[in-house]
Amino acid sequence: MGRILAIDYGRKRVGIAVTDPGQIIANRLTTVPTHTIWDFLKTYFQSEKVDAVVVGYPKQMNNKASESVRYINPFLKKFQKIYPELKLEILDERFTSKIAFQTMIDGGVKKQKRRDKAMVDAISATIILQSYLEQKRNNI
Repeated sequence: MGRILAIDYGRKRVGIAVTDPGQIIANRLTTVPTHTIWDFLKTYFQSEKVDAVVVGYPKQMNNKASESVRYINPFLKKFQKIYPELKLEILDERFTSKIAFQTMIDGGVKKQKRRDKAMVDAISATIILQSYLEQKRNNI
């Protein structure tokens, strides 16, 4: 069994989280600059077995796609073209940044560190992945 990788795609940074090989636990992996995501994915996929990729897809309260999907949709299209053999899932990521920030506060992260947007993005990816795992477990 391979890992599941989650992506919180942004204009400046991409937060990345992965499961363990047994697909039980979601772990924060890293944050990379958006312009380097393709190199990162190529290297990661060469070194790790990945069964699926989950991408956060932001929606508004009325359940329509948010404005930021105009940056995410081209990424999704290119991903499917480059990696057609990989299962690609999208998951509503509403409020993940707020939840990530609150998680940092609850975890005792100091105010200075909470300003680190890269950390927020990686935690958001972890929340996306954890939500995906919970949905997957509940559907079984």
